[in-house]
Amino acid sequence: MVSNTIVLLFTSFALSVGPSLAAAKNKDTGWHQYVRSPVSKIVKPVGIVPDSIIGNVADPIGLIDGSGVTVLCRSDADDLLPTIVVDFGQNVVGVLSLEFSGSYNVTIGLPGLRLAFSETMKYLTDRSDFTRSDNADGNEKLTNGTDQVAVKNTNYTWTDFHGCQEDTKVCSDGLHGFRYVKIWLEALPSDAPHTSSLGSVSISGMSLEWSGYLGTPDTLTGWFECSDQELTQWWYDGVYTVDMGTDTFFANETEPRGASSPSLEGKQVLFDGAKRDRDPYVGDLAVASLTSYLSHDFAESTRNVLEDLALHQRDDGWIPPASINNYTLPLFDYPLWWVVCSVDLVMYTGNTSYANAYWNALVKVLDGYYPSHTDSTTGLLDKSADMGYGDYAFLPRSGPVTYYNALYVHALSYASKLAKDIGHDDDAARWSSRADVVGDALLSHNFDESVGALYDGGPCPGGAAGTICDVHAQDGNAIAILAGVTDEKTSAGILDYFQTATSQVYGNAFYDNSVLSPGDHFDQRVYAFISYFEIASRFATPGKASSAFDEIRRLYGWMAAHDPGVTMWEGIGPNGTAYEGAFTSMAHGWSTGIVPLLTGYVLGVQPQSPGFKTWTICPVVEGGGLTWARGEAPTPEGEIAVSWEVRDAESELSLVLEIQTPEASSGTVCVPTLGMGSPKITLDGSPVESLPSQSVGWVNVDVSGGKHVFTVES
Repeated sequence: MVSNTIVLLFTSFALSVGPSLAAAKNKDTGWHQYVRSPVSKIVKPVGIVPDSIIGNVADPIGLIDGSGVTVLCRSDADDLLPTIVVDFGQNVVGVLSLEFSGSYNVTIGLPGLRLAFSETMKYLTDRSDFTRSDNADGNEKLTNGTDQVAVKNTNYTWTDFHGCQEDTKVCSDGLHGFRYVKIWLEALPSDAPHTSSLGSVSISGMSLEWSGYLGTPDTLTGWFECSDQELTQWWYDGVYTVDMGTDTFFANETEPRGASSPSLEGKQVLFDGAKRDRDPYVGDLAVASLTSYLSHDFAESTRNVLEDLALHQRDDGWIPPASINNYTLPLFDYPLWWVVCSVDLVMYTGNTSYANAYWNALVKVLDGYYPSHTDSTTGLLDKSADMGYGDYAFLPRSGPVTYYNALYVHALSYASKLAKDIGHDDDAARWSSRADVVGDALLSHNFDESVGALYDGGPCPGGAAGTICDVHAQDGNAIAILAGVTDEKTSAGILDYFQTATSQVYGNAFYDNSVLSPGDHFDQRVYAFISYFEIASRFATPGKASSAFDEIRRLYGWMAAHDPGVTMWEGIGPNGTAYEGAFTSMAHGWSTGIVPLLTGYVLGVQPQSPGFKTWTICPVVEGGGLTWARGEAPTPEGEIAVSWEVRDAESELSLVLEIQTPEASSGTVCVPTLGMGSPKITLDGSPVESLPSQSVGWVNVDVSGGKHVFTVES
């Protein structure tokens, strides 16, 4: 009879079998090779885009490799505009500088250069894919799509600062997020007489001063690696995407639509996007902050945002989603995300002082604002149609929407867990009880037996109040599963339905049809932000791990394989395009769920009390075709290190898991049984006589912190 053996080693030492944690830390052979960040704050371009050179351009490669001087020359109005497109190799963010070796003007006015920035070649035209001025009004609107330079007749360095060279002429928007920059010799008529479209310009160098968080291997306190190199790379790509959006809040580098805030000025924040929506939205932090915690253990940028929004809380308990519109943007769901993100902050970092400082704000959200929008008949949150667009995707939905109610249950349950941990027992009991009531009401009122999933919950556009539109959304269903609203059988049915009804080659769409807004193709639109919760629900539902890996590979594989590569998109539209064209942010922190998914499920590390004082380690070792995975998750008391390897030699199956946890911590290890009905388990060489609990596919064993060895045999 074939012996099936599983060995789980909880240690920090290197093992002779398989890839070890020590080997992974080797900068030449380990995870360091996957890190995307620049090596320093000064970033150089990597090349000239092939076939981008137009007109009279001499030695175009000179400004890349320093071998010479690139000269753009135009002596006659009939000549082509000399043009080059420079490639930085991947998305970057910061302020560009050009080193000039002089210029020569043949007419009145200095030779003018125009610069257009873009994250993709598709949207690189004679204007940037986005500039700060695109969302500005009045005096803040400096440019109309390009940044301008009047090139002096001397050797000097020009830096793309926000402002104008000549009063209100020859202006630039300053900071940009981009991969490509198009440079050509041309003057705007509005910049006369200061610039001219004739003459020559000599460029001896180009560089960017990196603006985001510089996430080098030395700053990474968490890391991940596995046998699938693509999954590994996407983890670091997610980190890099969040690094691009982690920056200092300055008025002339942020979203101009009423987002400038004296209470945030000069502080580190986690912006919505690198190039666009450069203001911090709290919903995004539900994913982006986890990426930050699990990679750099960096909480300052999140804490600053959460504290600032709490300080702008309304008397009725509503908390604004962002500083935009002077803290008045009418989103119905984002106060709940503020609650979830606040609990995340405490659970991942152990910052209970934050919880104590803003506990009253949290209570006002859960016990003030949302109860005032609860329908006494259904027991569900009921958003009125006159409240504005309402949520993360600006959706035209109202009524007892499943998403709002599932998120409410999640926030109540999660806040209840924290309340119990820090001694607010009355709050914990009240919120836990209400979560059960709302969850039961949601299933009773919104479940569609015909497809086995929850309706979106509100009426169709133009439909009568109280009716339910025949449409089902990814957001509410996924979060309902994670919040414990559904049992395992119902969860599996929901996930099967969405796998069939919404699957695209680039991920799963967030609606099964487009009845809410036919022209927007909701049934073909994919948000990696909300897909994170669906994928997490697949990992959390027995038997659905393979579909989680499938969705990951379609979604993140699509973004990685298409321009600009590396960074993760705000949204994906029909046929896998940028869902809002050039306006789309191609480096959006809310799309980096790959990081908490791989650390939280493939390694299995999740906090169960503030600062990982207690934890669970429940690695998903099946369904993804992986043979090994390893990494570390930072905690206030030191890293939780995990490494596992599946071995299948001569028909003898085994699993090796290596992990170390802080000595002062404790937790539960979910030991995978790999289909074995009655496995024999030993802990540190001694048999485990009685098992505390057992679920499908797992045997749960409580252990103290430190090093442990489990073996499992059939």
